[in-house]
Amino acid sequence: MDLDLTPDEARFQTDVRRWLRANVPARHGARGGPREELGEGRLAALKAWQRKLEAAGYVAIGWPREHGGRAATIMEQTILGEELARARAPALIGQMGLQMVGPTLIQWASEAQKCLHLPRIRSAEHVWCQGYSEPGAGSDLAALQTRAVRDGDHFVVTGRKIWTSNAQIADWMFCLVRTNPDAPKHHGISYLLIDMRSPGIEVRPLLQMTGDAGFNEVFFDGLRVPVENLVGPPDEGWKVANTTLAHERNMLGSTTQTQNLFDGLLRVARRARKGGRPASEDPLVRQRLADLKIRVESLRFLAYRNLTGALRAKQGGIETSIAKLATTELNHELAHTAIELLGMAGPLYRGSPHLEDGGLWPYQFMFSLGMIIGGGTTQIQKNIIAQRGLGLPRAG
Repeated sequence: MDLDLTPDEARFQTDVRRWLRANVPARHGARGGPREELGEGRLAALKAWQRKLEAAGYVAIGWPREHGGRAATIMEQTILGEELARARAPALIGQMGLQMVGPTLIQWASEAQKCLHLPRIRSAEHVWCQGYSEPGAGSDLAALQTRAVRDGDHFVVTGRKIWTSNAQIADWMFCLVRTNPDAPKHHGISYLLIDMRSPGIEVRPLLQMTGDAGFNEVFFDGLRVPVENLVGPPDEGWKVANTTLAHERNMLGSTTQTQNLFDGLLRVARRARKGGRPASEDPLVRQRLADLKIRVESLRFLAYRNLTGALRAKQGGIETSIAKLATTELNHELAHTAIELLGMAGPLYRGSPHLEDGGLWPYQFMFSLGMIIGGGTTQIQKNIIAQRGLGLPRAG
């Protein structure tokens, strides 16, 4: 594979780096510190950041020009994601809209739906959440049971969703509902756009071990959704939902975040003490750091391999499962190692006057454990790799 950028790509990277150096808020470019809860002030700041990026032409760059994008290449989109992660820029509050809903609407939605939603997705005027998982339909999403019954010009929705990220702040939800219970499993499902301020919706926060409540349970009780909010054909929402797979983000951005985490671990090793000297000088610690660095670099080259496949329009296989498995487990181990090196101060979390790195490491330890579970557990990813990649038989 050729890892060199073309002259145009190199100029784009330089422009992005220059802009980020001048515009990333200082507190976000700083090292360390866990994420903040999404209070009103924090939410307003994140929306302002996305509007600033949009004004500079760095939001939805892969979208067609007629829908507010710049028809950027896969490589340009990858460069932007990597540079945002490298600069430790604030996360885009509208990421779910930009990466999932927007491309889906561009392909499937009516002109009225596009005109209403796409500009507001780009500007973060509307924040979106995903109504997919249910208590009995997580890994087996096609088993979902939330019902939507046609009643004149509306669907009446009854049921519940769970693990819904940012539902407590979302303006809209893209939701899979069962509109034909007699159809085969992957049919009879429709894709609805739901205004989260409609009567008949209750959002209950789910407290995480980090002390935050970013996940939620959402209850629908007689919720009335206009038929005009249906995206794609009725009962064929599974096809619409699968469109998002074609727009799945390249993993270089997350790989850069892992590299940032490893760099932070190195700083911990250099200032932590072991046997009266910096821990980084201890042979066993150095061996452990070397092993982790090898895994970080392996992940980076896996990302490049996946990127090469995307550039060549190669159909994806098990690469996503490998990347998800390797990244989440490595991030968890990086945080675990930092906590061990920091000794008694390592586990201290919010509220302690003796925090190290603002409580980053215990936060990452807990948050990354959740990521090992979310998006398909480690066990599920291993089964996918074993069966689809290695051709091993299903158990039992």
